[in-house]
Amino acid sequence: MRTIEAIGDLQECLKHYRNQGKTIALVPTMGSLHEAHLQLVDKAKTFADVVIASIFVNPTQFAPREDFDEYPRNPENDQKLLEGRGVDILFLPNIAEIYPANQISDYDVGSIGALLCGVSRPIFFNGVAQVVARFFDIVEPDVAVFGEKDFQQLKIIKQLVERQKRKIEIISLGIVREGDGLAMSTRNKYLSDSERSVAPSFSKILRQAKSNYENGLAQEDIISRAKKSLGDLFELDYFEILDANTLTQITTSSTDVIIVSAVKLGVTRIIDNIVFRRLNV
Repeated sequence: MRTIEAIGDLQECLKHYRNQGKTIALVPTMGSLHEAHLQLVDKAKTFADVVIASIFVNPTQFAPREDFDEYPRNPENDQKLLEGRGVDILFLPNIAEIYPANQISDYDVGSIGALLCGVSRPIFFNGVAQVVARFFDIVEPDVAVFGEKDFQQLKIIKQLVERQKRKIEIISLGIVREGDGLAMSTRNKYLSDSERSVAPSFSKILRQAKSNYENGLAQEDIISRAKKSLGDLFELDYFEILDANTLTQITTSSTDVIIVSAVKLGVTRIIDNIVFRRLNV
């Protein structure tokens, strides 16, 4: 695995691969890697000849009182994990490399960014779109791979590619979970031992909501029960049952459903979702 910090060096390396007719996959990360990140790499390898993983903690998606400075960083271990998984290039830029003084972005993700996580994190998705667009400009990948845990983010990235008419295939990977059902996340490292024992209840409550939905319980009752259960254990941000294709209210023409929620446990924000096909559609 080759580690590259400068954009010019990376692009020169990519030019060499492209001259050989090889396809490029990008796996963007913020580091402090876990198994879910590594499975993104595994998936990328099935879609392209060369896999680039990036590690960059993006400041533009953090609000002033959020955890940018405290966000877990472990670059040496990350490099070992990526090399062990067969990554070809690790792109490890600094902030000045990604956001030089003359670099501006006026991209607005629009109304989808004001829903769900966007209510409590109003700058988050514009910051995500800014950095993803920047990485797409630098790498010009054929394929980019993202996880489905951040489902709203995934939809926004797909929308960005469509709006900007980029020739990039966006591949998604289903949520990777711990043995007790907790969705893998870098921020899980913030959980104390007692909080970690409570955290799996989050996914259990979402699974119960799915069961209730498929058994025909009225949606208002499902939401009421889930919010009560979540509120007993967590600080609830939101809980919604929506059309998975539009992130709007379910209609008679909706084919796929998402049950999506965000909570806080102590200082740790946790998100999760379940996407499933509607019965009898």
